[in-house]
Amino acid sequence: MSDTTASLRRKIGSAGDLQSVVRSMKALAASSVGQYEQSVRALADYYRTVELGLSICFRKNAPAAPMTEGTVRVGEGSVGAVVFGSDQGLVGQFNDVVTDFALQALAALPGKAQVWAVGERVHARLSDAGLAPLDVFAVPNSVKAITPLVGRILVASETRHSLGAVSELHLFYNRPSSGAVYAPVGQRLLPLDESWRRKLAELPWPTGNLPEVMGNGTATLRALIREYLFVSLFRACAESLASENASRLAAMQRAEKNIGDLLEDLNGAFHRLRQSGIDEELFDVVSGFEALTGSGLHKANPQTTEESS
Repeated sequence: MSDTTASLRRKIGSAGDLQSVVRSMKALAASSVGQYEQSVRALADYYRTVELGLSICFRKNAPAAPMTEGTVRVGEGSVGAVVFGSDQGLVGQFNDVVTDFALQALAALPGKAQVWAVGERVHARLSDAGLAPLDVFAVPNSVKAITPLVGRILVASETRHSLGAVSELHLFYNRPSSGAVYAPVGQRLLPLDESWRRKLAELPWPTGNLPEVMGNGTATLRALIREYLFVSLFRACAESLASENASRLAAMQRAEKNIGDLLEDLNGAFHRLRQSGIDEELFDVVSGFEALTGSGLHKANPQTTEESS
């Protein structure tokens, strides 16, 4: 009995330690979700400013910038894609969902896909699916680390484009969703969509006086497009990180519930086993007492049996 109760004590102790780790990871994921969602909201004003600048440039019929539909026909060369995933585990189906979505979307596009992976986990899943990424980038561990990552992605994509190896650039990532924890989305960054350009050109200006583009309109448009690419990549990365931590938070909540149920079962089994041992000891004491009492009475009245016979 002692070996069994000792084994249960060890299991209860291990489950309690695991529960403490899960609670710590749950708290960390909850705080991380907040900071990444806040960064996305803070980026909205800057993105609006870039859109207004592009609106003026498109309204003035500025010359087309590089990597737009005016200079590169869709379908020429290969399709470039950036897939955002995770480096760490304990995120449920987070990487599987975005990988399946990206593979399905890329299969419908013409040309050979060239992929950059953000995260070791999504890199492994893409490789297993037969689409080995050109490179893998580490997932940022804070909001401040997103900017350097975006810079490296832009350099890599512009290098491939300058060599004529990439004609399109797509983003695939998980976006936080109200109905579920997250949902996979795709976005084509380049070439610039013509309908999107027309929509921006018709965007109403917030004041009654339209601004003028000073100097070289092409240079201004190039600068604004670079900012648009930066903001789009930054937002995609931040939303992916928010989704990752939301998925980890949900996984930790499920794990915490499962560990709580396991602890309840283990404690119940331990108490039942302990009570069973106590009952057995009490029965032994009672049986011994009755045996001793019966033996004592027999010795005190040795003639009782003879007279009765």
